[in-house]
Amino acid sequence: MHFKKKYGPYELVAGGSDGLGAAFAEALAQRGLNLVLMARQKDRLQATAARLREQYRIEVTAITADMADYEKTKSLITGLKAKDGQKISIGLLVYNAAFSPIGLFENTSEEHLALAAAVNVKTPLLLVKLLSTNMIQNKRGGIVLMSSLAGGQGSPNIATYAATKSFNAILAEGLWKELKPHGIDVIASCAGAIITPGYQQAEKLKPAPGTLKACEVAEKTLKALGKGPIVIPGAVNKIARFLFTRLLTRRAAIGIMAKNTGTLTTKPD
Repeated sequence: MHFKKKYGPYELVAGGSDGLGAAFAEALAQRGLNLVLMARQKDRLQATAARLREQYRIEVTAITADMADYEKTKSLITGLKAKDGQKISIGLLVYNAAFSPIGLFENTSEEHLALAAAVNVKTPLLLVKLLSTNMIQNKRGGIVLMSSLAGGQGSPNIATYAATKSFNAILAEGLWKELKPHGIDVIASCAGAIITPGYQQAEKLKPAPGTLKACEVAEKTLKALGKGPIVIPGAVNKIARFLFTRLLTRRAAIGIMAKNTGTLTTKPD
């Protein structure tokens, strides 16, 4: 009831077709909230929407959109209408969409660098601006930005992705303080490795320490909303964050991250 009253009746999950985005959508559906799911993969998106619609008897709107194109994404969101024809007002934004170029920076194309900046930085920043305007007027709402432990320091082999995730964490911390007087809760979830289709596309010898299921990350993040600007899902990841930011030198932290991210490669299609 707290969630529905505070953040309802409609929530937007960007990157909600599968993996962590679908886990967030399901966790919100369990709380009785109506959903707007956005993602590029039309078939997966519609399948997730249909399953949640039938299982939880809620409204689920599925919108195929490329988060790299903010103007198109904005036009789709501002034109949203409920079944009764009324304009949909988003009470909670969960921005989970991300693009992660894997490999050495010297081998990464300008196109992939621009895509990472658009999906991971530009669109979440402008979506927060767009949706927080109504939240401020309504004196309630919530914003969840997915960050990463990789964003706490330089992370070789995924340097650009890590840098964009650092942006989201710092943005959430500032907005947590700014928007709190308006009744809006903001949080960045600095997750470690998550068992998702995207993670499984990266070749590793074994799962990274502290790897969690997507449903665990979603639940821990939503339960922390309103309690502070940052959440670190998982005990192992909390310890790692403490070590990296409080005990180790930056050089040592980067070295440890390199051992975990340096072997990542993208599996061939």
